[in-house]
Amino acid sequence: MSDPVTTATEAPDGPVTVVLVDDDALVRAGLKMILGGSPTIDVVGEAGDGAEGVVVVRRLRPAVVLMDIRMPRRDGLSATRDLLSGTDGALEPPKVIVLTTFDTDELVVQALRIGASGFLLKDTPPHRLVEAVHAVAAGQPILSPSVTAQLIAKVSRGDDGRTSVARERLSTLTDREHEVALAIGRGLSNAEIAAELYMGVPTVKAHVSRLLTKLDADNRVQIALTVHDAGLDQG
Repeated sequence: MSDPVTTATEAPDGPVTVVLVDDDALVRAGLKMILGGSPTIDVVGEAGDGAEGVVVVRRLRPAVVLMDIRMPRRDGLSATRDLLSGTDGALEPPKVIVLTTFDTDELVVQALRIGASGFLLKDTPPHRLVEAVHAVAAGQPILSPSVTAQLIAKVSRGDDGRTSVARERLSTLTDREHEVALAIGRGLSNAEIAAELYMGVPTVKAHVSRLLTKLDADNRVQIALTVHDAGLDQG
């Protein structure tokens, strides 16, 4: 007998399957009500901590996981690292969106560094939450210029050598790639970058692809982290 959850996840035109991982039952209920109200999203499971979350996600294979960052027994950072480690063979890992109450949580940046596709504040408006799930499922990491860049700028600095490493990586870019990287660091979309730099969207996508390779980044969020680590986000 086929697994209906796996079938839904793999269907290209089917709903986006989601698992909720949060230790607050009321938060899970609220998220489930919001996301469940969309005909294009299917909340297939939930868990109350990181340890249970890893088990549930590996069993249900959702496209997207909403992961609370601070939980008892096992936090969201550890669980995210486990889910994105690639230890499950050939199966593609889910996209992980970390959840937080405060936009200055350093654990969120750590989650972005290990490959999470972005983060949401728990008071995100319902329509933005639905949009974010769809964006991440489509391979577009959440990168809000008003919140994400502010968070990264606040907590990604340090005296651990990141600045020099980031600047060395950026020094390998062409002038145009450098401009695109800075625009990504400001949270601009491909269309916005194309308009600002007077190039076509396909050309921007080509530059982004090269940036991912040259900067050894998994997604746009990590490109932005490199820009912020280099101290180039303030002009």
